[in-house]
Amino acid sequence: MKKLGAERAYRRLCGEFICDGFKMLREAIDHGAEIVTVLTAGELPKGMPADADVFEVPGELLDHVSPLKTARDVVFSCRIPGESLPPKGDGIIILERIQDPGNVGTVIRTANAFGIGTVILTGGCADIYNPKTVRATMGAIFRQRIIESELDGIRSLRDSGIRILGAALGSNSRDLRAVSLAGSAVAIGSEGSGLSDEMLAICDDRIVIPMSEECESLNAAVAASVIMWEMSGKNM
Repeated sequence: MKKLGAERAYRRLCGEFICDGFKMLREAIDHGAEIVTVLTAGELPKGMPADADVFEVPGELLDHVSPLKTARDVVFSCRIPGESLPPKGDGIIILERIQDPGNVGTVIRTANAFGIGTVILTGGCADIYNPKTVRATMGAIFRQRIIESELDGIRSLRDSGIRILGAALGSNSRDLRAVSLAGSAVAIGSEGSGLSDEMLAICDDRIVIPMSEECESLNAAVAASVIMWEMSGKNM
């Protein structure tokens, strides 16, 4: 269990990822996640699947296993889903080279809140199943369709008729407010390096978030949130 929280390769080998806290456990139960092992120092919520291995353990063991500095009352593992959830909404957000797990998790959480159908990770983003990513989703990892893809997959998306827009600074970028985002996929890169040249070459158009001239850029998760609001929030 401790190794699941520490090593990406081990998570993929086992096909499991680790979560913590009763809120996350409730989300996992309510949305049909395959719960494998549960370590708890307290009472469990109703509806626990009968085939999950449940162990009551002392708090010191939870502290040792938990990816948090101070453990909550439960730590558990879930099976990594073999297939993504079907999309529940319109729009696609593409993250490229976003390496901070908190930012990736925040985008997944926000996408779910705004009804964005799919989040695609490409170009060495943080692991979806890193405990910090999982925690930052606040349970949305069990509800949101998330796909990991190479750039060839993004090209196939464009070839299927979906317009790809890249969020990028530049004189040829169009004001976000002047572009229809309906049915589009929007790609967002890291704050430090932006989108790669290869990704920009795939994009049909470029957009920019208008902001004060004194500000050079926005945090990637903040920029994604603004764009996702424009994609669907006004119609909710």
